[in-house]
Amino acid sequence: MRIRRILLACLLAVGFSAHAAQVDTVSIYSTSMKTSFKCVVIRPDSKKRRPLSQPVVYLLHGYGGWYSNWIIRVPELKNYADEYNIIIVCPDGGTSSWYVDSPVDATMKYETYIGQEVPDYIDAHYPTIRDRKARAITGLSMGGHGALFLAFRHADRFGACGSMSGVVDLNFTKNKYDLIKRIGDTLKNVQNWKNYSVINVIDTYPKDSLAIIIDCGNDDPFAGINRQLHAKLLSLKIPHDYIERPGKHDWTYWGNAVRYQLLFFRNYFERNKSGRP
Repeated sequence: MRIRRILLACLLAVGFSAHAAQVDTVSIYSTSMKTSFKCVVIRPDSKKRRPLSQPVVYLLHGYGGWYSNWIIRVPELKNYADEYNIIIVCPDGGTSSWYVDSPVDATMKYETYIGQEVPDYIDAHYPTIRDRKARAITGLSMGGHGALFLAFRHADRFGACGSMSGVVDLNFTKNKYDLIKRIGDTLKNVQNWKNYSVINVIDTYPKDSLAIIIDCGNDDPFAGINRQLHAKLLSLKIPHDYIERPGKHDWTYWGNAVRYQLLFFRNYFERNKSGRP
């Protein structure tokens, strides 16, 4: 009996692995930075009956993270890719790039890399729907800031965006997280601290509308600036979903939040596919 149970468990494991999302690790060359960076690409199970092409969600890591951060911490992403029929792309944003083209360091061109070069590569090598309404971008902490920053500045590329525990006002962390190395000191480069903060970037709403979802744990140190961003979006009459739930600035929170963000994007993709407003 015990042997039969072991054999059954093995057969179930084989069956599950035969019908699961595929995880690739690829190297994507950056022309702007003249080097390659690794990237995780999670594809829905190709053995199931699916459309030939899928929409894409770009998922950004936080400060101190790297390209495989998300799939290591939240392996359930493979299930979500299958469940929502989406491709999930986790690029490398550097330890502390803040996903900007640095105005003080010409070697740092992560806005160009993540906003243009990575999507170009993914579209060229995977069966994607090559339309802004089939692309979304989100991330945690530094990546939450990066996702909103990139979406507002590259709305021709992304139709939807999100942030989880995003550091949405860089002035909140002036002396931390290598920000001075990326956008300059707060005296000579004071304008950079305004221009590169999401809470100010939203002042210029793109001509192409964006579907926006923002969430943050109520015990997160950045909860206050997320509430301020929410209030400003309301005052500017920019449509968005804002969620605040119990949680801290940690993977327990992000592992839970990402599923709801992916569902939000899936619904956005479905509305646009069907032609509904």
